[in-house]
Amino acid sequence: MREKRGKWRFSTRHRVQDQPFRLPESTLCDEMEGEGEMILLRAMRCLGWGGFGALLFTGPALAQQPSLDMSAINAVDECMVAEICIDRYLLAFYERTPKTDTIKETEKRKAIVKKKGKSRIVTITITKLVDEDFTWKDPKAAERMGMSLADYVIGGMDVGFKTTLYHALHALDEAGFVPGITSAFRDDYRQSIATGLKASNDRSYHGGNFRGGYGHGLAADIVSVNGETRAQRYLASEQMWKWIDAHEKELGIGRPYLDVDAPHVGPLDGKEYADHRLAPKILHAEARTKRHGIVHHDHTVAKRAKTAKSGKAGSA
Repeated sequence: MREKRGKWRFSTRHRVQDQPFRLPESTLCDEMEGEGEMILLRAMRCLGWGGFGALLFTGPALAQQPSLDMSAINAVDECMVAEICIDRYLLAFYERTPKTDTIKETEKRKAIVKKKGKSRIVTITITKLVDEDFTWKDPKAAERMGMSLADYVIGGMDVGFKTTLYHALHALDEAGFVPGITSAFRDDYRQSIATGLKASNDRSYHGGNFRGGYGHGLAADIVSVNGETRAQRYLASEQMWKWIDAHEKELGIGRPYLDVDAPHVGPLDGKEYADHRLAPKILHAEARTKRHGIVHHDHTVAKRAKTAKSGKAGSA
């Protein structure tokens, strides 16, 4: 496994415009080079020709081409452009990842057992592991909200977290882990049809209403897609999760539940990480300090009692 030298230091507090944005692969935004009205046209093309943006920038500008203000053209909202490019980058990681999981299914059967020579009919529960394909769940949830899959899954995440996740995935990809996204934003409905270990429907950090809903998703599930078989991909994922744990400060993301919910990641400075990773450490440290304080106090009392007893013996 190849590890890139150096460290990555990012935080969800970083604004997209704080640093120039470049994608590893060419995108529509890379075409924004040129002069005059061509920069404007390419910028608006990259922005998707939003209705308001088109009227705001193209109307007056194209009507007065001879007196174009180049500084105004170059100041087209770069943050907005970069956000669209980040969304496309994250969507590529989402689309390349198989949406499969292993879940537990239980089946109850009646059986006859003998105890002390007597036969009894009892109900036994059989648990088995089965593969589940949940590819259909996100499109169904997006349809219910009247959105495209990209707008739902990626667009529903917090802007700052998307930036941090972009940098983290780029670092993981550079390190050779071939990461992918299985789940990003989830609304209450999507959470209700999720299986396995999960939060209550409205309290998921993926984007439940209690956490702010759409546009405030602060969690994603990431795995490695490196390997031909599912077993190979799982082993690669385990290696990647351990690497994340070792480099979480540089990446800006962490695993709040560790191996209890291994693929789940969130911002290192987020409430979820603080509640499940930092709070237990603080409580443990406080308990340890308190325990040591009691031991020290008892030791002092015992020492004083011993000294007093020796003094009495000497005076006698």
